[in-house]
Order: sequence, then C-alpha cells, then structure tokens
Amino acid sequence: MTMDKARFIALGSRLKGVPEVLTLGVKPNFYDYTPSERNLILTSTPILFPTKNYAQFLSTMGRKIFPSLETYLFAEDKIKQTTMFYMSGIPHPRTRIYYHLHYNDILRDFDFPFIAKLPRGSAGGRGVFKIKNIRDLEAYLNNTSVAYIQEYIPHDRDVRVVLINYDPILSYWRVSAQGEFRTNVYQKGSIVFDNVPTEAILCAQKTARMCNFDDVGLDLIEHKGRWLIIEANMKYGRKGLSMKGLNLKEIIRNKLLSGNLCR
Repeated sequence: MTMDKARFIALGSRLKGVPEVLTLGVKPNFYDYTPSERNLILTSTPILFPTKNYAQFLSTMGRKIFPSLETYLFAEDKIKQTTMFYMSGIPHPRTRIYYHLHYNDILRDFDFPFIAKLPRGSAGGRGVFKIKNIRDLEAYLNNTSVAYIQEYIPHDRDVRVVLINYDPILSYWRVSAQGEFRTNVYQKGSIVFDNVPTEAILCAQKTARMCNFDDVGLDLIEHKGRWLIIEANMKYGRKGLSMKGLNLKEIIRNKLLSGNLCR
C-alpha cells in the first residue's frame, strides 16, 4: 500500500496485510523513518500497535493509540498488575511481594501449600509453582530476585475472557489436566466453551475498563461466591479463537472500520 492511500498507520506487525492499514515497522530511532513516514506517525490517528517504546511518547503527546499505554506497561508484570488490582479494589487472590530482606516473612504470612510465580516475563504457566514445603520454597527463591507469593485456591478450571476495546469477543473455561494444578493450554489444559457465567464476563469487562486494558485476556477464578481476577495476559493464546473460527486480525479490522476502536 502506498502512503497516500493508507487510511490507518501501524508500527507493529499485528495488522500486516490488512488492506486499509499501512504497517511501517518498528525502528529503533525515530529518525530512521523517512520524512514522509515521520509525518504520518505524527499526524495520523490512531497509531496502531505502536509497541511499548513509541506508545509512551505518543501517549504523552496526547495521541490516540491502540492498544492503550497501560496495556503495554502492565504486560508480563505481575507485580504491577497486583498493585493495580489492589489499589483499584478489583477482587484478586491474596498476594504479597517480597524482596530479599523480607524472605523470612513468607512463612509467617502463608501456610503450605501456596503459589509462587516469577513476577516478570513468564507466560503460558511457565514460572508458576505450587510450593508444598521448604525445599520447594528454597528452590524458587534461588531463581528470582523478587518473590511473588499468592494464596493457593484449589480448583480444576478457570475462565479466560478475551476483550478487544473492552468488548468481550470470546470466553471459555480452561480445565486443568489430571494431576496438574495449572489450567494453561501450554500445560496440557483443555478449552471448554459451555456455560461460562455471565458474572465472570462482566467482572472481566469491568476490570478491563478500570485498568485501561483494551487488548487483553483476563483470567478469573470463582472463590467463596465471587469472581477473582488472577492476572491479565496481553500475549493471550490464539487456540481458543481458532477453535471458534475467529480471526483476530479481522475482528480488529472490523472495529477499526466501524469506528469502534479507540472510541
């Protein structure tokens, strides 16, 4: 597509191939773009998939972007997410963060078993551990500089809700494999579409709006009669979408053309 025919401008490749979108690519220096490309970035609205780097600058300049700056800033950072959930009053499993000087407080605050996670950069259930004894805890602490400890809530399933511009486009149960405490598909969990409670979907939608997460998969668990947000996944899997015959690129394109993106 030529620049003069482009209706929308993207930096990241998520919408590459969409006829109405010109994807410029992500360049490390702003002046690596040609003068014409720089002008498009500075004058077009919205800028689609700007990546975390350019999202920060464009948002500061008051420009419309998709996804939101918060979607980038909170991606793969469980510490930031937990703090945001607590400060916003969003229901969340009891969770505490410990730096090295406070590791001895963990067993004062939590009884075995509990959940320990690598707080940054892990996905697909990797970096999530069920801590059953002191040996498990020591092994976990040897592999992280910050301990992210969460209460263990026995369950064999949770709910994933995928939202685009705060609209739920897909929801399903993630059911754990026999003998596995994690429900992630990467950990052999299965996807079930039947009878996802409306309350879980509404809780996810409310959470997405409160946190300004407009391209996200939210995981929830029911506990003692209410839904808790476990975490936000900005790199959510596509298996559920493909099983339902949904094309994410086409969903975003339709929202873009109808004016329902960045509204």
